[in-house]
Amino acid sequence: MDRCEIVHDNFLRRVAARDFPAGKAPQGPLTPELAVQAFRAGCLTRALDRQSRAMQRAGQGFYTIGSSGHEALAAVALALRPTDMAFLHYRDAAFQIARAGQVPGENPAWDMLLSFASSTDDPISGGRHKVLGSRKLMIPPQTSTIASHLPKAVGAAYSIGAARRHRPEHAILPEDAVVMCSFGDASANHSTAQGAFNTAQWTSYQSVPLPLLFVCEDNGIGISTKTPKGWIEATFSARPGLTYFKADGLDLYDTYRVAAEAAEFVRIRKKPAFLHLRTIRLYGHAGADMPTTYLPRGEVEAEEAQDPLLHSVRLLDQAGVLDAEAALAIYRETSARVARVAGDAVKRPRLKTAPEVMASLIPPTRVCKPTNGPTPEARAEAFGADLKAMDEPQIMSRIINWALTDLMLAHREIVMMGEDVGRKGGVYGVTQKLTQRFGPDRMIDTLLDEQSILGLAIGMAQNGFVPMPEIQFLAYLHNAEDQLRGEAATLSFFSKGAFTNPMVLRIAGLGYQKGFGGHFHNDNSVAVLRDIPGVILAVPSNGADAARMLRECVRLAREEQRVVVFLEPIALYPMRDLHGDKDGQWMTRYPDPSESIALGEVGVSGEGTDLAIVTFGNGVYLSQQALPQIEAAGIKARIVDTRWLSPLPKEALTAAVKGCRNILIVDETRHSGGVAEALMAHFHEAAPGVPLARLTAEDSFIATGPAYAATMPSAAQIAAAAKGLVK
Repeated sequence: MDRCEIVHDNFLRRVAARDFPAGKAPQGPLTPELAVQAFRAGCLTRALDRQSRAMQRAGQGFYTIGSSGHEALAAVALALRPTDMAFLHYRDAAFQIARAGQVPGENPAWDMLLSFASSTDDPISGGRHKVLGSRKLMIPPQTSTIASHLPKAVGAAYSIGAARRHRPEHAILPEDAVVMCSFGDASANHSTAQGAFNTAQWTSYQSVPLPLLFVCEDNGIGISTKTPKGWIEATFSARPGLTYFKADGLDLYDTYRVAAEAAEFVRIRKKPAFLHLRTIRLYGHAGADMPTTYLPRGEVEAEEAQDPLLHSVRLLDQAGVLDAEAALAIYRETSARVARVAGDAVKRPRLKTAPEVMASLIPPTRVCKPTNGPTPEARAEAFGADLKAMDEPQIMSRIINWALTDLMLAHREIVMMGEDVGRKGGVYGVTQKLTQRFGPDRMIDTLLDEQSILGLAIGMAQNGFVPMPEIQFLAYLHNAEDQLRGEAATLSFFSKGAFTNPMVLRIAGLGYQKGFGGHFHNDNSVAVLRDIPGVILAVPSNGADAARMLRECVRLAREEQRVVVFLEPIALYPMRDLHGDKDGQWMTRYPDPSESIALGEVGVSGEGTDLAIVTFGNGVYLSQQALPQIEAAGIKARIVDTRWLSPLPKEALTAAVKGCRNILIVDETRHSGGVAEALMAHFHEAAPGVPLARLTAEDSFIATGPAYAATMPSAAQIAAAAKGLVK
């Protein structure tokens, strides 16, 4: 017999017989009204779990990871405010149901059944996934999260204090809000979770406000792997900067009392806390999981005998709030209502086409207050002597610094964060003087953890900031890429645009640094960025373009709520000369702050029709170096700077090569999985019959020392490839 039905039958039989598990008497501040509300939430949680399995058996439902055994989260919800942002574990239906009872007009049973049925009427994801979440309830959606939501919870909590100093136009959290983040005991061991705990402690240790409540739902097992008894308490009870609370999740009264104490501590002290909540897992991991295949039957039955709903009926009866007969009536009525409502939910429409599925990949635009930019006086104060230097050609790194300054002057909601971005001004000096200009509140020196840097940005973005996190080197992104793939890029998709996390992620990357660092500081792999749906990837090739493109990137984040990656070619930061020593031909003047380059606008240099060299980043520089040799061979060429690598500006690229008899793609990324693959496919389709060739980097990591550029295209190779193609 299905364990789900066994637990159900046991509940009916034991309540009718008043056969309750032993436990403490009800104690604490939980009022009768709230106690009944929490019990009703638990009954609805249980009924929904049973119904999800029935729907799956009938081919009408598509998700069965349930919340049974974790009903105590209803009491946690009631100990918080509905304006406190909650990043929920996937077993927290009881939390969302209880919170829905605090907000007029909510119907959690209908909403969750629509989600089980993958209906387009599902109010949070529109049928894209079964997720907990609600904009009205301040619950951003998560999808089967294995700790990846913890870093952004830290960021959201940090944003509350930051918003008191610099309130963003689109802030949504009250000044006295708390952020709650829940997870399982198995997930607590994940490196992402450990990084978030460490970041919270590191922040708290420095007395920086961080009103964050971690809630660990300890049911003692992760799918089939047990958590050692006592491990969570031993690990978390004495961490510096993280205050530990413990409650029995089988006891609504104890859970509410301790959760209320923890919430008050966090709200008043602005310090993070860890609520360790004992729970049990009923039915196994999901609908197809049979716990008796990896656990002794006696152990499974012993857990089921401690059913939290049985404990709740006992406690309510002992408190004189609700007798067993009335509690059983609520349980039966709830089950019948869920079955009845499910009959309607499964009839609602579902997604059918690719455009329907993809409709929420791109966030909705939002109206921002108009700005004329900083006054001349504000610019003069910020830039000082740099204003005069703007009349002269400059290197890329300095122009990016000035562009960042103008953007931060114009938009007070912009904050930057990353290792060494503040006092040091970045490894390459790109953010020098910005701390002096804008202060440490907006130039945040973080600890060394890329997941935490991106989590800080994602969380702050959800409270109205426009973060510009920096990852020091492209190779370091791979430590944290799931924060983009699994969190930042999916939020709009799974919430139908109700929640967004706009940002501009700056990364120093690509190759050609002379003899420095090897593959850790020279990484020419961008595939991980290009294959994330909805993410924009921009790569400038010179200083003036960098400033204009960066302005567009910030506009895309502020107004269109996009996640943008701005990849800055390290080797071009200091580049001055093109063909000869001190010719200064790769330096540019700082463009007027009103100038920008629109998303999808490519750059074209030259009008030759014999050959179009399509490239980006360092490839533009190298192609310009090769141009004299190409022209000496009698080939009239043009150089097309792609600029935007994702999404590829296909129409603009087609127009840029129109009339050219040959197309050479120069790609500094790798032969396999590099940008050239997409460009070759595009031109094969858009310019049939035109001879195509590509020159790419080798499928190799990058060496240090004299061989720093040996695996990547050179100017000489470009010239040879061009002559070979045209011949």
